[in-house]
Amino acid sequence: MSGDATDNRTAPQRRKLIEVAMPLEAINKESAREKSIRHGHPSTLHLWWARRPLAAARAVLFAQLVDDPSSHPDRFPTEEDQKRERARLFDLIERMVPWEATRDERIMREVREEIARSCGGNPPPVLDPFAGGGTIPLEAQRLGLEAHASDLNPVPVLINKALIEIPPKWAGHKPISPDAEIRGDWSGVSGLAEDVRQYGKWMREEAFRRIGKHYPKARLADGTEATVIAWLWARTVTCPNPACAAEMPLVSTWWLSKKKNRLRWIEPIVEGNDIRFAIRDGKEGPPDPPKRGRGAKFACLVCGEVTADAYIKGEGVAGRMGSTLLATVAEGKRQRVYLEAAPEHVRAAAVDRPADVPDQPLAEDPRNLWCVNYGLTSMDRLFTHRQLVSLTTASDLVSEVRERVVCDAVAAGMQLEDASAYGDAVTVYLGCLVSAVADDMSTICSWRTSHGTGATRSTFARQALPMVWDYAEANPFGGAAGDLETAVVSIGRTIDALPAIRPALASQEDATQIEFSGGQVVSTDPPYYDNIGYSDLSDFFYVWLRRTLGAVYPDIMSTILAPKQAELIASPYRHGGSKEKAEHHFERGFIETFTRIREGHPAEFPLTIFYAFKQSETDDIDGTASTGWETMLNGLMEAGLMVTATWPVRTERAGRSIGIGTNALASSIVLACRPRPATAETTDRRGFLSRLRKELPKALRELQQGNVAPVDMAQSAIGPGIAIYSRYAKVSEADGTPMRVRRALALINDVLGEVLSEQEGDFDMHTRWCVKWFEQFQWSPGGFGDAETLSKAYNTSVRGLEESGVIKSGDSKVELIKPTVLPPGYDPLSDVRVSVWEFAVHLSRTLERSGVEEAGELLARVRSRGGVDDDSIRELAYLLYSICERNGWSESGQWFNNLVSSWSDMQASARLAEKHGINTPRPAQLHFEAVHGDDTGKTHGDEQLF
Repeated sequence: MSGDATDNRTAPQRRKLIEVAMPLEAINKESAREKSIRHGHPSTLHLWWARRPLAAARAVLFAQLVDDPSSHPDRFPTEEDQKRERARLFDLIERMVPWEATRDERIMREVREEIARSCGGNPPPVLDPFAGGGTIPLEAQRLGLEAHASDLNPVPVLINKALIEIPPKWAGHKPISPDAEIRGDWSGVSGLAEDVRQYGKWMREEAFRRIGKHYPKARLADGTEATVIAWLWARTVTCPNPACAAEMPLVSTWWLSKKKNRLRWIEPIVEGNDIRFAIRDGKEGPPDPPKRGRGAKFACLVCGEVTADAYIKGEGVAGRMGSTLLATVAEGKRQRVYLEAAPEHVRAAAVDRPADVPDQPLAEDPRNLWCVNYGLTSMDRLFTHRQLVSLTTASDLVSEVRERVVCDAVAAGMQLEDASAYGDAVTVYLGCLVSAVADDMSTICSWRTSHGTGATRSTFARQALPMVWDYAEANPFGGAAGDLETAVVSIGRTIDALPAIRPALASQEDATQIEFSGGQVVSTDPPYYDNIGYSDLSDFFYVWLRRTLGAVYPDIMSTILAPKQAELIASPYRHGGSKEKAEHHFERGFIETFTRIREGHPAEFPLTIFYAFKQSETDDIDGTASTGWETMLNGLMEAGLMVTATWPVRTERAGRSIGIGTNALASSIVLACRPRPATAETTDRRGFLSRLRKELPKALRELQQGNVAPVDMAQSAIGPGIAIYSRYAKVSEADGTPMRVRRALALINDVLGEVLSEQEGDFDMHTRWCVKWFEQFQWSPGGFGDAETLSKAYNTSVRGLEESGVIKSGDSKVELIKPTVLPPGYDPLSDVRVSVWEFAVHLSRTLERSGVEEAGELLARVRSRGGVDDDSIRELAYLLYSICERNGWSESGQWFNNLVSSWSDMQASARLAEKHGINTPRPAQLHFEAVHGDDTGKTHGDEQLF
């Protein structure tokens, strides 16, 4: 550890909201929903991998800067006061995270004012040193903060310039294109967006004039012509059988469309040594494709011989791999038309390779670039010659557009210097346009047979460059993916939606070398150990951006390919295949970066880190643990930081059929961190466990009050647990060795289970009996004698439990009544004897069967009935979920997870029902034992009755 963490900072450290509670369900819901939003979303400007959701980044930044109510005991002296204020802040976050709120100035103004109140009217600037796709800097700008973005890789630097740096410079400017739409309001950056659309439209028209002849229309059966959407090709090699030597199509599927009632497929017809391809339809479907199993094994359609993987690789590396046209896809009346290959279309594709094309080598990254093994070893080999003609034409036209923009801007009254800067601005977005087209127009693109109408799949349908055997060549003038016009419309919508409310800066920096001394609060999304080879993949875009925009940003694009060696990932192939050296490179760079951040970070605020961990390895001692996760936590602590909170952020909505184990993996974890005091003490295992057992119960209740879903509770509890571990300079095992992070995580999980079990003591006796029975039998029957024995321990009886409606018995067996078979129409107002268990299972049944609104109405009646508070029902759901998770009872676990996840919505529905009025309980309700005596034959007892 270098330097003292807090010696030169004496500002008070008020706990921020993110360090106490977060409305995770609302954040995760909107984060998942955001994946289906395309129009105007910044992800449509330019592809970048592993983007964090805007909703999550916005909420995290807000909670990172806004005080938790517990920081102001003068204003919120009691826990109830703090809970109410927290609920108000949660409500603001819940209104802020939907996509629609980004254009609602009333909500965003309220959010900015709330941040300003916690920051003394002077919010700090925000820096993301691993800016990537620009999510965090963009949302910082939207929140009215001064945004700074930096990255080592030139591609994300350009993305961030386009998102946050360029737009504020041209906010409020009218468009200068002579063809621009005529209107009075050009607020925001709508003028810039309009110019990008108009000059992009000119690019498309000019490109068609120059190269449209290479993209002929298709002739339909009735003699009419139709625009081609895509040409479907298969790579070919010569059959290795000397007696055959036929051209082998390397086809992985013959399907064209699997849409119901529109089944289409290819039938290969062998005629001697030649093969032609007919279009068929019908339920019988196509024959088996030539591809055999995994790897590159293919059967010859003529002789039947199956190639070895090595043969296909050898032919590819030797440059002897060809291609054959399988079919043409044209635009019909509200449907795709599949046509057999025509000779004129084969001839149209036979163009010469342009001279000035990017031909830089692809990295030999075995994890992500698989196509290299088959001869696609340089950038130009990822494209057909016709695709290279299209892309070089588009790239050249961007330079011509810049000259037109400058001339039109001067004619519109701009000074030459401003006109030149504006020309650069428009050019940047059109450079992104070329990138977007490249992603949709390479030989790594394939045809989506299950798409509604049929469509091409982009190059980066996954975070890799795989080998695609049968590829789809999109028509850049086809009006679909790959068309310049389609792409420019999408980019224009994105620009229109940008906030552009404060100046911002995007720069190229190595995070390990940045001097964090500007009072900037850091929120960042660093590389994830070895998950993604960003620079290797981004070279695909970089070579085209450099060709197109190199003259605009010569400093950023000074290298032939994106920087590699300094990139902060654990990639063994860059270290001679050594996994140990790769891990050391990642860990030392991580520590160096976060040590610098710690030394310059303002003490008033925590820093926040998004971290995804999907890779894992098995440890014989501690079981399966994530290497990247452990390395990252170790790095943070060695950098002198302590973790004060962890929150799971999900971008996938789990369906009811998904098991708990699958559902439990969050897309990423958000950590809040602060500098560890230089005077931090050491402790041993016993001391660590003692602090866990003392502090975790209160932290757990705060998490439960925030309605953290049970499926996320274990991960969320890591925050307060690892906060205890990381506040010590060292935690020692019994033998004196340092405790490993994964061992600390295991102990935290153990204590979490203890705390959840201890909450059982707060429940009524009926509920406690039900919990113990559930642990043993779930919903299955158990022996009557066992049930009766257990009932004595809780001062109740099987008869009383049965009459209260939570169990059924017969044939010397007893079983809990499953929520799904509970009778409808339950009314707590007319129930004589109730329990937390009974309310929980009836609420779960109503939620699953009838939805949130009716469940909320039932909750209102439970409240009116009295005797059980909301927190008890919610705590029971947490406990039952943890029991289900331990036992692998996924269906039951999902019921209780859903109950907590929907709690906020149920409470809102309950408040509405209470506002409109509900029936009150009958006055002077008779106690059960006044009529029947109690379960043991006594006239009264210790059993809690409501």
